[in-house]
Amino acid sequence: MRRPAEAESVAAAAGWPAAAGDEEARPLKVVFASPARYFTDAAPIGNGRLGAMVWGGLESERLQLNHDTLWTGGPGNYTNPKAPAVLSKVRSLVDNGKYPEATASAYDLSGDKTQVYQPLGDIDLIFGKHIKYTNYKRELDLHTATVNVTYTVGDIVYSREHFSSNPHQVIATKISANKPGNVSFSVSLTTPLDHKIRITDANEIIMEGSCPGERPHNNASDHPIGIKFCAILYLQTNGANSRVEVLKDKMLKLDGADSVVLLLAAATSFEGPFVKPSESKLDPMVSAFTILSVARSLSYSQLKAYHMDDYQSLFQRVSLQLLQGSNYQLGENRLGQSAEAGSQDATVSDCAFRIADCTRSAVVNDFVKPTVDRIVSFKDNEDPSLVELLFQFGRYLLISCSRPGTQISNLQGIWSNDPSPPWDAAPHPNINLQMNYWPALSCNLSECQEPLFDFIGSLSVNGSKTAKVNYEAGGWVSHQVTDLWAKTSPDADDPVWALWPMGGPWLATHLWEHYIFTLDKQFLEKTAYPLLEGSASFLLDWLIEGHGEYLETNPSTSPEHYFIAPDGKKACVSYSTTMDMSIIREVFSAVVLSADILGKSDTNVVQRIKKALPNLPPVKVARDGTIMEWAQDFQDPEVHHRHVSHLFGLYPGHTMSLEQTPDLCKAVANSLYKRGDEGPGWSTSWKMALWAHLHNSDHAYKMILQLITLVDPKHEVSGEGGLYSNLFTAHPPFQIDANFGFPAALSEMLVQSTWTDLYLLPALPRNKWPHGCVKGLKARGGVTVNISWKEGSLHEALLWSSSGQDSIARLHYENQTATMSLSSGQVYRFSRDLKCLKTWPL
Repeated sequence: MRRPAEAESVAAAAGWPAAAGDEEARPLKVVFASPARYFTDAAPIGNGRLGAMVWGGLESERLQLNHDTLWTGGPGNYTNPKAPAVLSKVRSLVDNGKYPEATASAYDLSGDKTQVYQPLGDIDLIFGKHIKYTNYKRELDLHTATVNVTYTVGDIVYSREHFSSNPHQVIATKISANKPGNVSFSVSLTTPLDHKIRITDANEIIMEGSCPGERPHNNASDHPIGIKFCAILYLQTNGANSRVEVLKDKMLKLDGADSVVLLLAAATSFEGPFVKPSESKLDPMVSAFTILSVARSLSYSQLKAYHMDDYQSLFQRVSLQLLQGSNYQLGENRLGQSAEAGSQDATVSDCAFRIADCTRSAVVNDFVKPTVDRIVSFKDNEDPSLVELLFQFGRYLLISCSRPGTQISNLQGIWSNDPSPPWDAAPHPNINLQMNYWPALSCNLSECQEPLFDFIGSLSVNGSKTAKVNYEAGGWVSHQVTDLWAKTSPDADDPVWALWPMGGPWLATHLWEHYIFTLDKQFLEKTAYPLLEGSASFLLDWLIEGHGEYLETNPSTSPEHYFIAPDGKKACVSYSTTMDMSIIREVFSAVVLSADILGKSDTNVVQRIKKALPNLPPVKVARDGTIMEWAQDFQDPEVHHRHVSHLFGLYPGHTMSLEQTPDLCKAVANSLYKRGDEGPGWSTSWKMALWAHLHNSDHAYKMILQLITLVDPKHEVSGEGGLYSNLFTAHPPFQIDANFGFPAALSEMLVQSTWTDLYLLPALPRNKWPHGCVKGLKARGGVTVNISWKEGSLHEALLWSSSGQDSIARLHYENQTATMSLSSGQVYRFSRDLKCLKTWPL
């Protein structure tokens, strides 16, 4: 028996029935009715470092493999000694209003391209030809983080189960049949990278190889050494009559087994972003054998048990039920009537829900329908259980691609089958990398952010050199795209994307967010504050005296968006874009607040910030009532542009809010209407969160409808967004950011918080989900939140903190406000009118 998650335990103590959340009653499965034809039909598994896409074929099976440190190249030189002269020229052109000329000159501030994420290879299984099968099913179970493939041939039922273990760092596969002696196949390892393969007598295939030492087609004269890797596949057979033979020195052929367990271990020579592959002391073969030897000492059932305990300790922290009024009825709570009859809280314990008996079968059938069919039919039935599934799928992916000690989630998480993936699969810190980590805090997966903080630390090392040489500034800086080697210089070519030194500052805001969610003072002091202070130091030097009364950033761009200059020509370089100033305010505010907590308010950096803050230009409203994106009200040649960078201050920033800046929020709404709803998946998720912060539940829900649209991989239309059959989100092509933006935005529809305020159901689409329950969401101040609602209104809320610190805040629901004082370790039960009904120890 697994120990219940904290949120479930608190709900049970309050008398909330758990039947509706039962795994059998409400499965969370991505279901496929046939083998994958495309990468985006395959099912992803991962342990943060080692990932696989399960294609589920019958005559042949492909497990496409990835390792998070397989990248081309090595550490680079992210400085440009010629940049200061170019910077001076660009600033002069901007000062004189020559924006097209400044844009042309800014090309000389560009740097090199990023390195490229590489696939590890494939496990290829061949079962035979012309297999006549029935009852095929492939499903990814989010409750267990396993992919299962089952089918019948004659009277034999075959099954394959796959998972990627974080505790033991292996991909495990069990292939079995319901009758002994019927498991036969051949298996090999392949890779598009330079490699060699050998087979040992111990049922092992060993694949060694290396990545290119430079970008593909770079034509480097010295052909530098790239990252080395080793993957080892081990077969453990069961069955008295099973036989294994070696074919062509590269393949194993198995006959007549009862079942087989495959274990795949992999390692690389990557020793960190500052160590050249040629100087690495790591031996990937030794590392892979060490991993494998530990995994081999355990049975398959033991490996799976460790895997489940580890994964579910994270995944089960949050549960979500969204119920339509016509298909569901409220469940009466007999616990409250018997165990606590007559008590003050017995009358509010009917807030959980169960599926009505008359519709249970139909609903459960919907859960296990092929997911592609559910996506297609969503426009008609608006099935809320598919929204639940997409929410939890995002949390599953974050657990599967970002764990303590791994690399950051890249543009595709860790899943890529292309040696030349779109946009190099490189992390893009002008929205995409940040969005990858939006759900980490609110959706109760704070540990999954640790790779981001490690990476920011690496960026600060390289970024201090870039700041000093390129911009003659202190602190550290990073731009619009980066890679495994913590590249901090501008990208190559067009300044519309390349010239954007706000990537590092935006990432730095995540450090402060982590603190205000967790109240981890040691993290603030040891990790967050030094990095925040370094980012602020750069920004203080980057700001210059403008012609008017304000400080300004020059040059400045709004990510990937052009404007029409006064002379009628297209340009992208000007000064003091709204996003620049919004991010700078966030960083400066975080440093001042952190310094207050840590007793560092008298430092030179803090004093400079306090002097600079009043001199930052305010957010302005354009003639048409929208938020101005640039410092001047330039004409926009692409009003439906995918980025909404100028709205950063509302979300994920904190400088705009309905309560504090209602006029600006009206302009934000006008901006969103002007921009339009269409766009790639990540843009849709961002707009969903923005509408949620405007408390516009109808339009936030409209963005859900926008995202849940099937994308045909044969006929992708770039920029239209949507979902593939495996629930991967699309730009198109596949980008994982919207998979993370969606649960973050949905959590903002249900719970919003600031340092001092907590809002319940601020953007609930009550006519779409009139009944529901969410357990385990996180709010700022170290607070965990359970909420139930029925008939479109709040029913009750359970709040508690285990941060070790007491907190006082205002609790909001609709037009009601109550002051709440939470003692750490106590659970507080609030009614629909925000009265505290009961408290008890956690």
